[in-house]
Parts: sequence; C-alpha cells; structure tokens
Amino acid sequence: MSVMAVELGASRLLAPYFSSSQIVWTIIIGTIMIAMALGNIYGGKSADKNPAPDKLYTRMLIAAVWIAAIPFAGKFIIAGISALLVLTVNTNFLVWAAFLTCMIVFVYPLFLLGTVTPSLVKYTVDSLDDSGKTVGTLGAFNTIGSIIGTFVPTFVSIPAVGTAVTFLIFAGILLILAIIYFAVEKRGGMKAVTASCCFGIFCVVSPFIGFAFWDSSLTYEGESVYNYLQVKDTPDYTALSTNVLFGVQSIYMKSGELTGLYYDYAMAAPLMAEGHDKQQDILVLGMGTGTFAKQCDSYFGNVTVEGVEIDEKITDLAHQYFELPEDVDVAEYDGRAFLNVSDKKYDVIMVDAYQDITIPFQMSSVEFFTLVSEHLSENGVMVVNMNMRSDSADGINAWLSDTIASVFDNVYTIDVKGSTNRVLFASDSSNMLERLKENTENITDDTLKELMQTVAEGLVPYSGKGNILTDDKAPVELLGMRVIDDIIQDELAYYKEKFKKDGISGIIGR
Repeated sequence: MSVMAVELGASRLLAPYFSSSQIVWTIIIGTIMIAMALGNIYGGKSADKNPAPDKLYTRMLIAAVWIAAIPFAGKFIIAGISALLVLTVNTNFLVWAAFLTCMIVFVYPLFLLGTVTPSLVKYTVDSLDDSGKTVGTLGAFNTIGSIIGTFVPTFVSIPAVGTAVTFLIFAGILLILAIIYFAVEKRGGMKAVTASCCFGIFCVVSPFIGFAFWDSSLTYEGESVYNYLQVKDTPDYTALSTNVLFGVQSIYMKSGELTGLYYDYAMAAPLMAEGHDKQQDILVLGMGTGTFAKQCDSYFGNVTVEGVEIDEKITDLAHQYFELPEDVDVAEYDGRAFLNVSDKKYDVIMVDAYQDITIPFQMSSVEFFTLVSEHLSENGVMVVNMNMRSDSADGINAWLSDTIASVFDNVYTIDVKGSTNRVLFASDSSNMLERLKENTENITDDTLKELMQTVAEGLVPYSGKGNILTDDKAPVELLGMRVIDDIIQDELAYYKEKFKKDGISGIIGR
C-alpha cells in the first residue's frame, strides 16, 4: 500500500518541475521496480539469516522516516539537481533530472519496503504442505494493499490535503506498524522513540514547504486531481501556473488591456472566420481561467464562448481570482471526449491544452484534428497554441503542423514576440487572410488594430512534410523533449559561459 502511495506521490512531487509526461512516469516506475527487485533479493537473504523479524521492522522504521522527509527534503534536492544539470548536461535534461531525483529520493526507502514480502514469506510458511496457500494469501493482501495505495492518494488524500500530507499519512502507517511490533515484543524502544521524534519533526515542517518554496508572493498554492496549481496576484495582473518551471497558463489583466501573450495573437481567429460581423460561436478546449474567452467577449462583443476544462479546481479558481463570468459555460471534460459527444458546430475552435511536454497525445493526432474540423462551421477557423517554439524539422511543432496540414487546406503560423509560443491558424477557407485584413480595418481599438495588422503581416503559410501523428503513434513526449533541451540550452548559454570563465562565484555575482 505504501509503495503505491509513494509512487503516485512521486509523480506529483516531480510534475511541477519536470512535467507529468509519460517519460517522467516511465522513469518513476522503472526506478521503483529496480528498488523493489533489489529489496526482494536482499529481504529474502536477510530473512534466511535472521529468523526474528526485528530487522524487518527496523527497516520499516527507517523507510517511514525517509518517506516522511521526502516532502521537505525532496524539493531542495530537485532544485539542487536541476541547478547542477543545467550547467553540465546538453541533452535529455528532463530524463537525467528526473532519473537522478528518483534514484536519490525514492530508491532507498522503496528498497527497504521491497524486503517486506520475502521476509513475510519466510516468517509465515511453516511447511511445504501449505506453502502455496500461505504465499497466495500474502499475494492477495499485497494486491489489496496496492489497490488501496492507488485509489486513496489519487481520489482522496492528494486532492483533500495535498502531496506532502499524503506522504506523511502513509509513512505514519508504516511507523505505527513497526512501533506496534516493538511494543508487543517489548524491545527496540529507543529505535521507536527516535523514529517517532524524527517523524514528528517532518510532520511539522513538511506541509509548510511549497513546491515553489523560493517564491513567498503566491496568493494561492494547492493541488487538484490533475494538477499542481498556483495563483500569483499583483497590482497589474493575476496569473495561474500549473507548472513551477515553465511559465504562465492563464492571466487576467486588471486594466482590461491586452496581455502581450499568445492569447492576443489568437484573437485573429474570429476575424478570419466567416460571420465576424454577426454572432459567432467560439469553443475553447483547455479553457484555463478564461483569458481568451474574456478577451474575445470584451473586444468583439458579438461572440458566445464555451469552454472545456478537465480540471474542476481551475474553473473554481477562475471564478474566485480571475473574474470569469458565471454565465460562461464551462464543461468539465476532456477536450476530445467533449467533441465526441457534441454535435454543435463552431465558428472558431481554440486548442489550448498543451503544457511544456505534457501534450495529450489524443489531442495531437490526425484523428483529433479531423474531429475538430468536423465541428467547425463552413469557413470556420481552428487556432492552436504551441508553447514550445522551434524550427527543428523533427520537433513537436513540426509534427503537429504537418498533422494539421494533412487535415486542413490552409495553415498559417506566427511566432509570439518575446515568448516561446507559436500560434497556428487552420481553415478550409482560402479567404481567411483576406477576411482578417478586411475585419481588422473595422476595429476601433487602436492597440488591437495595430496588433492584428502585425499578425496579418507576420503569418507564414505552412506546407506539410508528411510527419503525421496518429492515435496509434504519437511520440509527443520524445518530440517535445528535444525542443525543451533546445530552449534550456538557449536560455542558459550565458550562464554556462560565465561558469566556465569565473566558476560558481561568477553566477552568484550575476
């Protein structure tokens, strides 16, 4: 039970720093299986040599204290590993960072827990006559424990009390079991007292160390079933981030002005679609806190916006901190699942469901974009936010663009100034650019008009090169990781040069 809880807790601990992609999950599962396998071997040998269970329960005490320490120490270890690797690793940064973190933070306690099952087999099998029944019973309870350790963190403890307290809960269960054993046997009192004191210390300090522990200005920091969430409120804006290291997912400008981010560029989509001078229906897949929806409503007025957001907690935060109007309809659904059950057509569909390399493969395939196309009205426009700009012919953006170009007749892209975002517009209408230019002339807001003119002049037509993502084959994490590596290296080129020249003092001095 505790092993599975720690595994799920590991994914939540790493996600804000390294994403929750399949790559990170693979590393977590792989390293934990290594630890368990080594623990099984050692546990069996140890039980054969030492018939008394004292050492087994001592290992459980150590594992309990270690697991309790993870929410506190783990975040500092992650920060230290990241700082070291950005100066030394040129490729596969996320792989190395996640792997080393798992090896340092999680392998040892799970190695200790891996000794439990073979030890219990040794202590409970009295004869070969009933060995099968005994091992089968242990296996059944092992599986039941795994089920509890899987469902409780995901659906109960993490959403209710967070990742840190979840680690403490399951560490506490281990601690109590070991203490009960030593109390019954009337020995090992000092071990139990020492472990209890250490556990108590971590119970006090761990819940107060946030994921973004270096930032004391956060208005809100919490977790949902799907995400780590933080809200930052300033005099000028309120921002939502679901990932500590990779920027802002939604923003609310208190002055009502444009954000300066990709949402502004995406506002060209309603101008490209037919019927801008009449009522338009807009669908946002990945609603977030409603930045795009509110901007379209504020600047255009003649629009009805619906949103799809899988995370109910984000929608709650949108109403609480971002002034999302109550009359904006937000469906709590996966974007593709929503399209599967909807028969409505829209003038504009915005796809904004990609975060760093956490790209839902089911919302990146040719089947998905075909589904989007089927839900567009005649001469409708799809707009996609691709948040990792890259000119690589073998990166995630190239594959996404190729896939979209295989579905839509006309595809245009533009890079967002001052960010790593690239916005893509797609339609079967050959007049989308002409409509954009014509409708831009009728805009009364000078700032928006100037921006839309810039977008119209900066759009680059895209021709597909045949790299198609499908439901069967969509390696979005690996493709995205290549782009992440390029972005990290570009951003840190200065610091690497400074480190080579002046050492660590040069970076600290900067």
